[in-house]
Amino acid sequence: MDDITSTATEYADMIAVLLTTYGLSVLGGFVVLIVGWTIAGWARRAVDRGLGKVERIDATLRSFLASATRYVILVLTALAVLSEFGIQTASLITVFGAASLAIGLALQGTLSNLAAGVMLLFFRPFHVGDYVEAGGHAGTVKAIDLFMTEFATPDNVRILVPNGNIWGGAVVNYSHHDTRRVDFLIGIDYGDDIDKAFEAIRGVIAADDRVHAEPEPMVVVGELADSSVNIVIRVWCAAGDYWGLKFDMTKAVKEALDKAGISIPFPQRTVHVVGGGGAVAGAAE
Repeated sequence: MDDITSTATEYADMIAVLLTTYGLSVLGGFVVLIVGWTIAGWARRAVDRGLGKVERIDATLRSFLASATRYVILVLTALAVLSEFGIQTASLITVFGAASLAIGLALQGTLSNLAAGVMLLFFRPFHVGDYVEAGGHAGTVKAIDLFMTEFATPDNVRILVPNGNIWGGAVVNYSHHDTRRVDFLIGIDYGDDIDKAFEAIRGVIAADDRVHAEPEPMVVVGELADSSVNIVIRVWCAAGDYWGLKFDMTKAVKEALDKAGISIPFPQRTVHVVGGGGAVAGAAE
């Protein structure tokens, strides 16, 4: 019985020493942890709300920055809790710094794509639904993430392009403006009446409601080519009508010129036969 009493007394003394030595540290660390956790949640919501008021900030980027703010505060909180127990956080920071450098070197390509994704989501050179050429590919933008951008080609092939390839090169955005200009090059025979051809082409333009009155449509002689007089046609339309107008008007102009008796010549080549009797004309291969 005396042994049991002695052992219990020793444990009681040990617990008393631990509570005296580390009690305040445990209590202080617990308080710091609760306060830090609360501040981290509040900061995340505040950043999310604040960035939500900026139109140019994408929802994906807003969520990323809000979460990053929360995790930074949690890391600082963890360091503060460790310091409450007398652990030297300076050495831990040094270790974390060295580990971060090693990880950064190993994942420099991935981190490059992440940085490029942040820039794309912030500056917004294109939006989901735009048709663009970027990173060596062309297609409709389906999704913009922090690491990859998803394209769909006109024949519905899915392409995932690393953001680093896009941000590091030129971006051609065909959908940025509301209107686009459609260009045509039509060749007529040298013997045809140019004014009559102009009249037929202007009739086609006037009959299509998709053609905008401003800027004014242009029908001019572009050049006197080897086998034809080339007429340049330039009309403006809504960006969404570009391909439909181009296809329909190409057919309509051909039919209007045929109806007006205007021919579209084949390339011609004149061959002079040395020692022969004159020249021979034939279609070019």
